[in-house]
Amino acid sequence: MTLIYFILMLGIIVFIHELGHFIWAKKFGVYCYEFSLGFGPKLFSFRRKNDETLYCLRLIPIGGYVAMAGEEVDDDKSVSKDKKLYNKPWYKKLIIILAGIINNFILGFLILFLIALIYGSYTTEPIIGVVTKDSSSQKAGIKEGDKIISINGEKTRTWDDVTLKLVLSNNDKAQEFLLETSDGEKKVSVKPEKITDEDGNVSYSYGIGLDDTKYHGFGNAFKYSTSKFGSIFNSMIVTIKALFTGKVGLDSLSGPVGIYSIVGSQSKAGLSGLLYLLAYLSINVGFINLIPFPAFDGYRAVIILIERITRKKVNAKVDAIVNQVGLFLLFALMIYITIKDVLRLF
Repeated sequence: MTLIYFILMLGIIVFIHELGHFIWAKKFGVYCYEFSLGFGPKLFSFRRKNDETLYCLRLIPIGGYVAMAGEEVDDDKSVSKDKKLYNKPWYKKLIIILAGIINNFILGFLILFLIALIYGSYTTEPIIGVVTKDSSSQKAGIKEGDKIISINGEKTRTWDDVTLKLVLSNNDKAQEFLLETSDGEKKVSVKPEKITDEDGNVSYSYGIGLDDTKYHGFGNAFKYSTSKFGSIFNSMIVTIKALFTGKVGLDSLSGPVGIYSIVGSQSKAGLSGLLYLLAYLSINVGFINLIPFPAFDGYRAVIILIERITRKKVNAKVDAIVNQVGLFLLFALMIYITIKDVLRLF
């Protein structure tokens, strides 16, 4: 079942992403050769009547693509110029390129909203609901109901912010909390307790937890999905920054094998757990594609904007070489991450 869930989740995310590109390409009259889910050998394909596009399902269920005329360096003379992507106005090209990202964000938001509407939701505010007896936090004077305004001078707008900042600190040094209490604001210093499990893995505990009160209703669902979406997006920005500053290593990243393992553990939480993971991954895919790195949609969007500002076309051959180098680096990173993910299983 984990394999089925994994394929379905990736399939939905990829389909929604590529559908964004495809719908707007068709709307703006771009000739589309193929709409494909997956890579590798074809498992199934068909054409609709009076439609040039070949719709394909391929063997490897990771990724997908929409092949559009005028997207690559090679020019197909059998397709009229007005149906080629590079001949479309800059704003239409930008919409086509960013539509996949927007679709992923919409999917993530809607799933978060449905989860909260059906199952109820917890507050996303950084309000402490649990303080473990005799923990370092209790000894520092932290109480249930206190709101964490900042940690080490950095604002904490949501509970995710709190969790991420404490995880990234990953040491036994005292952390400076600014709290909003019933008696006003106060600062406390909390030194975490070092915990080592049976496998020798080290973690640090502060002895605090989120309020587990569940909220229901349309208004609460909208408030939760809006806040949670922003929180997930912000967490990804913080994580990317941490990768560049060295706070987080490449070993912390997960690829398809790692995601497969996460799907297995989330399935134990039932449908709500799987839906949350689907929302999280969809937002993640949208965010990653925003990064202006070759082979990502963000890079192509930047090229379109550069051409618009400079009024000059970027050299197509140079652009193709940069994309190929980017793809090579991306695949190399994927191979490294996958090997690490496999080693973690044993």
